[in-house]
Amino acid sequence: MSKIHLFILISLLTILQLFLLPDYNANMPLTIICKSFDRLSPQEIYDSLRMRQEVFVVEQDCHVPDIDNKDPRCHHLLIYRDDQLQGYARLLPAGLTFPELSIGRVLTSAASRGTGLGKILMLEAIKNCYIIFGKAPIRIAAQNYARLFYEKLGFIKDSDIYDLDGIDHILMLRLPEALSE
Repeated sequence: MSKIHLFILISLLTILQLFLLPDYNANMPLTIICKSFDRLSPQEIYDSLRMRQEVFVVEQDCHVPDIDNKDPRCHHLLIYRDDQLQGYARLLPAGLTFPELSIGRVLTSAASRGTGLGKILMLEAIKNCYIIFGKAPIRIAAQNYARLFYEKLGFIKDSDIYDLDGIDHILMLRLPEALSE
């Protein structure tokens, strides 16, 4: 390939990236929001429910109602980058799903996977659980494929693998003293 052909190819790829592909830059600052349901704006509610539908219903092919009447009693952690929701988690008080505190509906956008945003999301979720509800054990129903990810965050296996909506899950527990906060 001649230098001129290479230059044209690189120019076309740059134009394609600048104008046709979504603008995703992992170095752009994050906006992290954690609010009770009644303090979320209509746009924040829409963004979170839309992303939950995209990931859980469409990508994971789970045809089970996502809206389960728990949202109004939870806090919601949203991570935006450039006004686009990139990550979401729901923080549940003790007694709502499990006897312990819980973090659920954990997800990141397809564009942000593999960038470390999932770790940021979970660290923020853990921190906010402790701030809002006090330092107490946190139980999660993790998708089994993500078990090692959660173990690195201080969660330990607390059940055998079980099927939930056609996806292998495992219960995991994180004690407040797990790792250094």
